[in-house]
Amino acid sequence: STADLSSDDRAVARRLMDSAFGPRFTDHDWDHALGGMHFVIRGDDGTVVSHASVVERTLEVGGEAIRTGYVEAVATHPEVQGQGLATTVMRTVGAFIVANYSMGGLSTNLGFYQRFGWLPWLGPTWCRGEDGLIRTSEDDGGVWVLPVPAGAILDREGDIVADWRAGDVW
Repeated sequence: STADLSSDDRAVARRLMDSAFGPRFTDHDWDHALGGMHFVIRGDDGTVVSHASVVERTLEVGGEAIRTGYVEAVATHPEVQGQGLATTVMRTVGAFIVANYSMGGLSTNLGFYQRFGWLPWLGPTWCRGEDGLIRTSEDDGGVWVLPVPAGAILDREGDIVADWRAGDVW
């Protein structure tokens, strides 16, 4: 859990995001990755070289609130990319979500996740703010879900709604 990560591990994982994504990974993005479970692989020197986190969110599908394991901050240090580390992390993340949530969710424009059972959301995306629903059409096609065998029935062509949060909603 975030509470179990040392301050050094948190700092290294944050720098890893900067190495992998550059300035497009913001402080808000990092804040979204905290408060849940972290999945890490350490290099020979013991520092974090691959990372993903799963935080709990409630997403609405077909008007039903679904307890979701939402994946954030997936990255592998550029010097060790291509060695299957992210694959190992994401397989572990998927098993964790299946065991603990009714579905998984994440936002990306990469098809990398499809091989792990993730499916693109085909319907419109929305955000629930203080003033009601806000259409997030810029996120259409970028939200992916992981169906859970004993979880919610998902109509991927329907609406999906996330609660508002600072930074990227999805």
